[in-house]
Amino acid sequence: SASAAIPASSNESVDEGTSLTQEELVEPLQIGDQCMVRWRGGSEKLLASVVERRPLGLAALSRKRNRKQLHEAEVESDGFVNVKVDQIDYYVHYINHDRRLDEWVTLDKFDLSTLVRLAAEESSEPAKAATGTASDGALAIAPSGDDDEATTATATTAVSANSNTRRTRREKTRRSSSGAALTADNDGTAKPSNSVAALDFRMVGGGNWHGGTGDPSLAALEMEHEEMTRVKNISKIIMGKWEVEAWYFSPYPDEYTNEDTLYVCEFCLKYMKKPKTFRRHKAECPCRNPPGNEIYRNGNISVFEVDGKDERVYCQNLCLLAKLFLDHKTLYYDVDPFFFYIITEVDEMGAHIVGYFSKEKVSAEDYNLACILTFPQYQKCGYGKFIISLSYELSKREQKPGSPEKPLSDLGKISYRSYWTHVLLNLFAQQDGSENVSIKDISSITGIKTEDIISTLQSLNMIKCWKGQHVVFIKQDIIQNYMKQDKRIRLCESDYLNWEPHASRKKLSEHA
Repeated sequence: SASAAIPASSNESVDEGTSLTQEELVEPLQIGDQCMVRWRGGSEKLLASVVERRPLGLAALSRKRNRKQLHEAEVESDGFVNVKVDQIDYYVHYINHDRRLDEWVTLDKFDLSTLVRLAAEESSEPAKAATGTASDGALAIAPSGDDDEATTATATTAVSANSNTRRTRREKTRRSSSGAALTADNDGTAKPSNSVAALDFRMVGGGNWHGGTGDPSLAALEMEHEEMTRVKNISKIIMGKWEVEAWYFSPYPDEYTNEDTLYVCEFCLKYMKKPKTFRRHKAECPCRNPPGNEIYRNGNISVFEVDGKDERVYCQNLCLLAKLFLDHKTLYYDVDPFFFYIITEVDEMGAHIVGYFSKEKVSAEDYNLACILTFPQYQKCGYGKFIISLSYELSKREQKPGSPEKPLSDLGKISYRSYWTHVLLNLFAQQDGSENVSIKDISSITGIKTEDIISTLQSLNMIKCWKGQHVVFIKQDIIQNYMKQDKRIRLCESDYLNWEPHASRKKLSEHA
C-alpha cells in the first residue's frame, strides 16, 4: 500500500481557547476553526484548520445512491441545525503541511482544549469581515441526473463569505448556472461532449496550474480553482496489485466521486467503482501495454509515445488519474496538443505504468516537458531522474535545447537542480582542462538551455561575469568530491532510444 509519509509535528503555537470536552461542546465546529488534531488517529497531534463539514454517514449514503436520504441529509447539513455535534465529519487541513495529508476526521480526534474559533477572530476585525467576499465554483463536478450521466459545471457566481450563508459543496454546484456536458460510458470512461472544448482554458499552461499569476482577469478563476479542489473526492485507488491513497481532488464524473475506492485498469486506465466490474474487466481487457509506439526498451524498462490526438480517451483518463497526485494540474480534456510519454515496467503480465511526462507538440518557449509524475507506488526508485533525462534525450535528438515548463514547484526545482548538477559535473570531469568549452557548447552537448546551465553553475559558485560575459570557473575540488560520492542515478541511455524527431518524419514523408 502506498501512502503519504508521516509528517513532523507542527511547531505552531496555538492560542488556548476555552477548555472544552466533547460532551461540553454545544455548537458544531465552524469552517475556519483551528484546533490540534490527532493525525491519522495516532498519538501525534498537529495544528489543523476545518475546511469542510458533512453529517456522519453522508459519504456512505452517497455511495449507496439513496437519493431521498441523501437529499434530506444535505438539507439538514446546510445549517447543521438538527445534527448533533458528535455526528459530524470534519475535513481538516494540517497547517504548514501539504494538502495531500488532508483528511476527514470525527470530533473525537480533536483536542478541544486547543480550539480557536474563527468567529472570535472575525469579531476582532469587524471591518475586514464586513468587506470580505469569496468566489465559489471553477471546474466542479455537478450532481448527475441519474446513475448513467454526469455533468461538469463551471460556476462563476460569487457568494458571500459570511458563515451564515455557507452551503454544502454539492448544493453550491447544483446552483451553478452554466455547464458543459461530460458523459460516462458504460465501461466507466468519461468522454467530454463538444462543448467541453469551449471551456475557458486560459488557466492551462501545458497541463499545470500556475496560481498567483498577478493577472486580475484570472484572480477569480484562481480562487475558484482553489476552492473547488480543496476536498478530496476519492479516498484511494486499486491499480494492478497496488492500493494507493489519493492525495488530491480530481474531476472524475460525479457518479465516480465520493467513493471510498476507485478501481483503475493499469493497462487501458479505464476506471470503475465496483470490484465485481473491475474483476470482469481485468479478465476481458485485451490491453497489456499503453497504446502508441514503443520508443525505448532497456531490460524491463519500456517507454511508449502516445499522441493525445490519436488516443484521446486514454490520455484523458491518464490526466484524471494523474490529478489525484498532482496539486497544480488542470489539463484533463484538451489533450490534442500534447505527446504523452508513458514509462512502464515490463514482466510476463504486461507493461505496468510507472509514470509519465507530457510535452507540447509546438512550444514557443522551447519547453521539453509540461507535466511529470511518478506514481506513488514507484517513487523512491529513481524514475524521476529517468523521466527528466528522457525529456533531454529527445531534445538532443531534435538538436534544440529545452527546459521544463515554468514556474517549477519547490520539489520540481530540487529534482531538476539535482539532475542539472549531475550532468554538468560529470561533463566537466571528462574534460582535461585544455579544451575551451562555451556555455553554448555545453547546451548543445547536454540539451539543457543556457539559462538553466547558468543558474546551476551559479549555485555551485562556478560562474562569474567578466567583461560583460559569463565565464565558467571549473573548481576541481567540487568535481572530485562529487565524483567520489559515486551516485548511481537511473538515466535514459541514448543507445536504447528508438525515436526520430517529428519534424524529421514530416520531411521524410514529404520527400517520399
